[in-house]
Amino acid sequence: MKKLVQLLGLLPALLAVNASPAAAADSPTLDKIKSSGSITIGYREASIPFSYLGPDQKPIGFSLDLCAAIVDRIKDELKLPGLKVNYTPVNSSNRIPLIQSGTVDIECGGTANDKKRQEQVSFSVATFVSQPRWLVKAASGVKTAGDLKGKTVVATQGSNAVGFAQSVNAKEQLGLNIVQAKDHAESFLMLNTGRAVAFMEDDILLAGLKAAAPNPDALLFLSEGYAKIYYGLMFTKGDAGFKRLVDDVLSKQMASGQFEKTYAKWFTRPIPPKGENLAFPLTDELMERIAHPSDAVD
Repeated sequence: MKKLVQLLGLLPALLAVNASPAAAADSPTLDKIKSSGSITIGYREASIPFSYLGPDQKPIGFSLDLCAAIVDRIKDELKLPGLKVNYTPVNSSNRIPLIQSGTVDIECGGTANDKKRQEQVSFSVATFVSQPRWLVKAASGVKTAGDLKGKTVVATQGSNAVGFAQSVNAKEQLGLNIVQAKDHAESFLMLNTGRAVAFMEDDILLAGLKAAAPNPDALLFLSEGYAKIYYGLMFTKGDAGFKRLVDDVLSKQMASGQFEKTYAKWFTRPIPPKGENLAFPLTDELMERIAHPSDAVD
């Protein structure tokens, strides 16, 4: 009886040792991952340098590196060293539904966080700050947004850029014919084949496509830039335990300097598949978010 009492007395301490903070946080996502022994990561096939297919057709990129650190934390928290990592391709149109349905646990792409999307999904602290801009062919003679008047332009279906293009069109009365391509690769193809005079998208995504083009100098950015866009990793709405884990991993990487090292790897050095350098150093806006991690949007 005395031994039983002693064991019961030790029980709270034993439970505290075996229960990780994340696992004890009542997270449906972590419960699902623990039960299945696997996590499903959503990735983009052509969102250089955030998430894209590398030379061996496996997903690589800045966001995938950040998610790898999150997966390592989950392995530790849930005591699942053999956690299986599944990868599912997503695009601008289906990424939110796939998160909402639970098909994808976390999207490691290049997705903008805004108030409308926050009604449907949750985002991590900001991992990048961008601006939507126009990309045109240098030979087109287009120098400003005003030169696009009456022209056909393209934006990717499901991207925030569609709304920005429509807003610019209405505000500046440009009379644009705005077409929507299924993904960034198709939008870029439409620009290069002359089916669209300009392609609107976040500047860094356009910079990646431009750098990977056979002749990058044949393409140029218009000077106009629009609202600041905050990127984040995306996951199911209302899962406070999972968000806490994700934000803690990212915030600690930002505090330690690891985040900046990962950034430099993808934005200021040669990257696969062609060894192009985006030459896109840290901006003041992103430095502010590194110093003060937040998922707030304007």
